[in-house]
Amino acid sequence: MTHEELLRRISIDPAVCGGKPCIRGHRIWVSLVLDFLASGMEVEEILRDYPQLTVEDIRACVAYGSEMTRERTVHTA
Repeated sequence: MTHEELLRRISIDPAVCGGKPCIRGHRIWVSLVLDFLASGMEVEEILRDYPQLTVEDIRACVAYGSEMTRERTVHTA
């Protein structure tokens, strides 16, 4: 699946979750999935906790996060 195909799995709708980026067709925030991954959760654990998701959905969240870093910088201490 290409980067562009992955990004199409993410939706932003002001009427859904306050406009936060979500996995298309779900009310699961991209940031939630990225937080899980950053905390050390394995993809398999996320899929077990959220069986409605696919590996491609999780990859889409990573692709979206990657795309966002091209747009702005997060300063760390």
